[in-house]
Amino acid sequence: MYESADGSRKEASSSGSGTPLSRQSTPPSPSLLQTALFPEDSYTPEGTYWADLPSKDRKAWISAQSKAESKRELNVVGGMFKKDPLSPFSAYFSRYGSHGMGLFVEGFVLFSIGNLSSLFASAWPTCWKSHQVCDVLWIDSVHYLEILGIIVGQIAVGIEGDFIGRKFGLVQDAVVMLIGVVLLTSVWGTTLQGWVIAYAWSLFIYGVGVGGEYPMTSTRTLETGAAGPAGTRDDRLHRGRNVVLAFLMQGWGQVFNQVILMVLLLIFSSGKQNPPAGGFTPLSVQLTYRVSFGLVGILHLWLVYYRVYRIHDADKALHAAKKKQNTTGYDVQSLRLVIGHYWHRLMATAVGWFANDFFFYGNKIFAGVFISIIKPGASVFVTWEYNLLNIAVSLVGYYMAALLIDQKWYGRKVMQQVGFFFEFIFFLFGAIFFKQLQEPGAHINTFMFMYFVSSFFNQFGPNCTTFLVAAEVFPASIRGTAHGVSAATGKLGALAPTILYNYISNQTKFWVVPWFGLMGAVLTFFFLPDTTGLDLREQERYWSLVRVGREADYHGIAVHRRHLSWYEIHVLKRDRYYDPEADRLARIDELRILYESSLIAAADETGEHDDADHAFVSADVAKYFAAEPLEKRISKQADKERAMSEEVHRPIMRSRLEDTIRI
Repeated sequence: MYESADGSRKEASSSGSGTPLSRQSTPPSPSLLQTALFPEDSYTPEGTYWADLPSKDRKAWISAQSKAESKRELNVVGGMFKKDPLSPFSAYFSRYGSHGMGLFVEGFVLFSIGNLSSLFASAWPTCWKSHQVCDVLWIDSVHYLEILGIIVGQIAVGIEGDFIGRKFGLVQDAVVMLIGVVLLTSVWGTTLQGWVIAYAWSLFIYGVGVGGEYPMTSTRTLETGAAGPAGTRDDRLHRGRNVVLAFLMQGWGQVFNQVILMVLLLIFSSGKQNPPAGGFTPLSVQLTYRVSFGLVGILHLWLVYYRVYRIHDADKALHAAKKKQNTTGYDVQSLRLVIGHYWHRLMATAVGWFANDFFFYGNKIFAGVFISIIKPGASVFVTWEYNLLNIAVSLVGYYMAALLIDQKWYGRKVMQQVGFFFEFIFFLFGAIFFKQLQEPGAHINTFMFMYFVSSFFNQFGPNCTTFLVAAEVFPASIRGTAHGVSAATGKLGALAPTILYNYISNQTKFWVVPWFGLMGAVLTFFFLPDTTGLDLREQERYWSLVRVGREADYHGIAVHRRHLSWYEIHVLKRDRYYDPEADRLARIDELRILYESSLIAAADETGEHDDADHAFVSADVAKYFAAEPLEKRISKQADKERAMSEEVHRPIMRSRLEDTIRI
């Protein structure tokens, strides 16, 4: 029996063994909660968080944990290979390739625009080169409208994804990109000027779909995973890798585009790599670019089918977050709080992305400058060969980022700082020694080395990390919005060099670029937290209290110095609330609520009380709480009812408190 809020006496629930709670007197063993409270991938057997260990012990623990996890994964892959040699590749595509297929087709289409511009100039020089029959503003607008379309999509679909749902955004993106690629394949005009205008607006439409891919691919990849301890373990150890391996499909899209363009041009120009004196024929160029867009259009059609009929769990995390916060529709309250509570994080992700895209797209735009220095007088085909080599180097950077981004001794913050720093050094060196590097001989090789290595460190650095951190450092209910705003700010960084480079010399370009690397490195150091090893569920625990004005009641690892920025530690002093013992007690209370809620859900055939978090109630957790003495259960129940009557928010969700009162 226990006493309810109205003073009446009610029968207590029975334990899992069928023994009435009133007859249980033996205290449960704390070891039953060891795995739930102190998972082995983050804590020592004594219950010490890895970041709290002394430096020498921490390095040893990180090394041992990393080796053990690598060995486990290699054993899994080896077992799959022995059973079926193709199964690892199938699993790779299912886990990463399918998530990043939208970015694959985006990389194929959008990164071909620069390649096609040089091809168009060869076939229609009076339009694309001398601008005698085409307005130069419309030629430039091909790039401007592409980027503007992406910005519109990033902001609009980011908001839609948080308001309506991730799947809605994913399907919408696929449909818009399909419409865009059909237009790009078939569009024409009665004049070259009319065709250029139609081509530019087709890119704008396609860009809107591409823009939505950024927040939707990132959030979906972050939030898709198994429920319960297995899911949070994977989230802690491999979240960064999961996102980067989906994101690098963009690089594979560029590779396939470049190869297909080269093959098609050889086919339709009768095997000639170098154009005749008058350039490639308009017919061969039209066939090359239209067939390339038509081929990737088939993948767009498959993408629409896949997202409509095969994606079922994209909104799981978003719905769970809104349910816990008793929110429907768009979470305006969290958006306002993020602007006030996390403005510094938003600045780090948005302005950091701006700095990266100034590098990334600036590098793409004046790639011709590098190649003209490395290979003077290079033909379109030779330029494409160097582009293909550069993309291959970039892919190595993508995979290196995936390999190290979750390593606790390196992680995403260090990776981003190192990448920005090397870009700063390389381009500053290029600006200082611009004339000397153009001299024949060894200097040209130095210039070529700088060009390729800068691409490597862009991928093994801020291009991958900005895509990841812009989603993971914000709460689930407004994650799409935050990522979309950050990505849109980044695209402004892509637009800036597109305009600026029309008015400055090549050497001046090298003087302009490096300072954005320095700015990105400084912003990262001061304002970006390092969430390596911190799972999203723990961040949601913290946010649930911030949202109700109870930040001081959270004592967990989300406010550990390891996972906060310099600004949050030294200016806001948010680490002052970190208290491992207080957090342990709070998590035991939360597990107790989950256990009691799971009992209600088990007895409720309607499924109204089902909760994905019930997966955290393992057999040991259930055994622990079922064995709790009656007096302790009554005390905890009274505390909960008192909290409800005083309308005080507890660290767990109110809906669960209400459920447990109905036991």
